[in-house]
Amino acid sequence: MRLAFWRAGKDKAVVERAVSKSKAEAKTKVESKVEAKLEARPAPVAAKQAPAESGDIDLHALGSALARKRGWIIVPTVLALVASVAAVNLVTPRYKSETRILIDGRENVFLRPNSDRTEERQALDAEAVTSQVQLVLSRDLAREIIRKNKLAERPEFDPVLQGISPLKSLAAMIGIVRDPFSMTPEERVLDSYYERLQAYAVDKSRVIVVEFQSADPELAARVANSIADGYLVLQQGARQEQAKNASQWLAGEIESLRKKVSDAEARVEDFRSKSSLFIGTNNTTLSNQQMGEVNTQLNNARALKADAEAKARLIREMLQSGKPIEASEVLNSELVRRLSEQRVTLRAQLAEQSSTLLGNHPRIKELKAQLGDLDTQIRDEASKISRSLENDARIASGRVDSLTASLEQLKKQATSTNGQDVQLRALEREAKAQRDLLETYLAKYREANTRETIDTAPTDGRIISRAIVSNTPAYPKKLPIVLIATIATLLLSSGVVVTGELLRQTAPRAVAALAPAQAQPQATIRHEPVVEPVVAPVMEEPAPLQPEMASDADVSEFAEIERLADSLRAAGAAAKKVTVLGTASGETVTLSTLTLARHLARDARVVVVDLAASSPTIAAVSVDASAPGLAELMQGEASFAQVITRDKLSRLHLVMAGRPGFDRSLLQSPRVTLAIDALLRAYDHVLLDAGSASDLPAELLTAHARAVVVPDASMTADARTLMCEQLKAVGFSEVTMLSRPVQPSNAVETPRVVAA
Repeated sequence: MRLAFWRAGKDKAVVERAVSKSKAEAKTKVESKVEAKLEARPAPVAAKQAPAESGDIDLHALGSALARKRGWIIVPTVLALVASVAAVNLVTPRYKSETRILIDGRENVFLRPNSDRTEERQALDAEAVTSQVQLVLSRDLAREIIRKNKLAERPEFDPVLQGISPLKSLAAMIGIVRDPFSMTPEERVLDSYYERLQAYAVDKSRVIVVEFQSADPELAARVANSIADGYLVLQQGARQEQAKNASQWLAGEIESLRKKVSDAEARVEDFRSKSSLFIGTNNTTLSNQQMGEVNTQLNNARALKADAEAKARLIREMLQSGKPIEASEVLNSELVRRLSEQRVTLRAQLAEQSSTLLGNHPRIKELKAQLGDLDTQIRDEASKISRSLENDARIASGRVDSLTASLEQLKKQATSTNGQDVQLRALEREAKAQRDLLETYLAKYREANTRETIDTAPTDGRIISRAIVSNTPAYPKKLPIVLIATIATLLLSSGVVVTGELLRQTAPRAVAALAPAQAQPQATIRHEPVVEPVVAPVMEEPAPLQPEMASDADVSEFAEIERLADSLRAAGAAAKKVTVLGTASGETVTLSTLTLARHLARDARVVVVDLAASSPTIAAVSVDASAPGLAELMQGEASFAQVITRDKLSRLHLVMAGRPGFDRSLLQSPRVTLAIDALLRAYDHVLLDAGSASDLPAELLTAHARAVVVPDASMTADARTLMCEQLKAVGFSEVTMLSRPVQPSNAVETPRVVAA
């Protein structure tokens, strides 16, 4: 879709007539003005003023100015050299000495508490080392060092002792420096002390450097070493004080805990005696111990009963079945053992006699009768043993019943004392907790008391490098001070000369731009157009226009542009993309775009993108008229840095459509939209000079954009209203219709706007 949107609709004929008429009239006016200006322009004047409009710095003129005014550079430089040499020689030198302290946590493992001996000490971090630096700079340590080295008696540290110079008195009166007489002696000495002291931690280490300066080199070394020693003493005292405070606190707590433990144990014993919950063996109550013993006896009685009943039943079953009696209780009986031996002997005799005698022989019958009698005796003995086991089972059963009754009684007794037992255990736990806490405090008290009595408590640091007397002054640095003062004066005087020359070179342009009304009445003096020239058919560069007095119409045009710029500036991100188009001539649209952009460029980053390419004005006001444009960027022949140029008369940046003869179909590429998006991320405002926008994609111009319409002067109000409605319909967020375009004859007013 193309943006020939105002040529469609029911009022198409009205709009087309207004557009064609306005274009024809504008073209006629421009051509007549071009011819008049070309005839009136003298060639020598234009040639003379061309370099002034180029915007380049004349380096040859700057060099000539430096050579011509070399006296203004050499004399101040020599004076600065002499003054700096005299100053560094008059200043009282100071000597610096330094001592170094290593923070390594030198606590002995045997001096730690027992609970901490097995733990690994964590390495000191950067914050801990910085904290030690602040300890070195503490006021308590400073007062001790001042007292030890008698610094308050030296005029170097107390300026009142040697008198105050009139210059310092005057500075104190006007409030530049503090009045020494309004300060206490301690404040004066502390200020001088801290002015000469510097303590810092070496990067990526745990080393602290203590530097001290003094006019006396021996005093500087002595004070630096005193600071290091005092720092270690301060740390040691802090540790001993900490142990002392801990032991005092623990002593008070131990006394109160002893009373609490005694009271808790007394409550336990009193409750135990009242509730008869005495402790037996294995740290259990007597009732529980008795119940356990009865339960054990009951289990034993039940086992004996079950064993006797099982043995009796087994023997009885053997007797009833007629089987041999093989129970251990029967076989272990002495009578059964003798009867068994006799039975064995008779069976041997029976076997011997049976070999010679028949079965009916009296001897054989006698032996068999004796064997039967022995078997009967054995069975009778087994029966007696079975009855004995049954009696033992009955006895065990009676014991089980007795023990069961005793156990039930003990259970009832234990149930009645369970609540008291719970209370007793609670009292015992409380007493044990108090006792354990007392023992812990006693152990800590002994350790703290031992650490307090140690005269050489370990510190966190040790001195690894002591200060020595220095023979080389640390202040002032004579050579650097002299060089800096000399070079600074040289650069400053040269800068003054160069600045004056640059102001002189730019003075004619400023006069021509800001005061066109002061031109001669005669037509002999001509000025080049400063912003947008009218295009001549036969020239590549802008044709000059004769400056005229600004009319009321011109003032209203620029006031309208300025109001529009203020509204866009106030809109912020909503006005980042502004499309300028209209029915006026392409040069007029371009001139309006540049005027609006220069207003916005006063306090914002603004770029103008030429999409119409219908006027060489953009190239004329650019510092590089032959720079590539969007066409070359689309073809990959140029980068963004090459296509963006600068306006000669403002901070405005310009992007041209392309070099002469480029293919306009390249502007319809989707990559042009990507390039515009990239510019929107880099600039506060992007102004698109779309001209009539007859062959440009609609999305390129309307996406997230506002429209500024530059109408032809002869365009009717109805046609303007219709155009605004159609522009909003195609996607513009807001449409602003200018009342009249910026005319080419007003180009001389543009520098005034920019300079403002």
